[in-house]
Amino acid sequence: MTEDADRHAMKMAKKKAARDKIMATKTDQKGLIIVNTGKGKGKSSAAFGMIFRCIAHDMKCAVVQFIKGGMSTGERDLILSKFSDACAFHTMGEGFTWETQDKTRDTEMAQAAWEKAKELIRDETNKMVLLDEINIALRYDYLDINEVVQFLAEEKPHMTHVVLTGRNAKDDLIEIADLVTEMELVKHPFRSGVKAQIGVEF
Repeated sequence: MTEDADRHAMKMAKKKAARDKIMATKTDQKGLIIVNTGKGKGKSSAAFGMIFRCIAHDMKCAVVQFIKGGMSTGERDLILSKFSDACAFHTMGEGFTWETQDKTRDTEMAQAAWEKAKELIRDETNKMVLLDEINIALRYDYLDINEVVQFLAEEKPHMTHVVLTGRNAKDDLIEIADLVTEMELVKHPFRSGVKAQIGVEF
């Protein structure tokens, strides 16, 4: 038992030394472009986790929701009731595209959301701006991907983090992003007839 413990300790010491050497080379800081995409659940949930981290660190932040409409969600209700001084929250969509069934109206709403997003990103007091479900607006061409990419590349303040969520992220967006996570769907209760549940989905 002691021999195994000693061997383990030596192995971990070597691993720590190698890790410390790698970490010593990581000295840069910058505002990241972060993309959460994929068919699996958790894209917005992970993004809101980062928003709540910012709030916990007294970092001003903001959220623009491109698709979700007036339905109550736990994260929005909590931010508006407890943290509105730290996080501006703008729900600019009117619901999912299959519910609205009005491309002209959806495009107008997405364009208005993008204008608000640019305003919030340009404000350097916001350390993180979450563009929730913008990938859906981009997928349906409610927004011009070239304009979005150019703005992020040229106008985003150096230390501002921007998080973009939604399925089917465009290749051009993935190309300029610093961090891309694809949520993979393995199993989902919806396929077994279980509806979206409070505290899990919203």
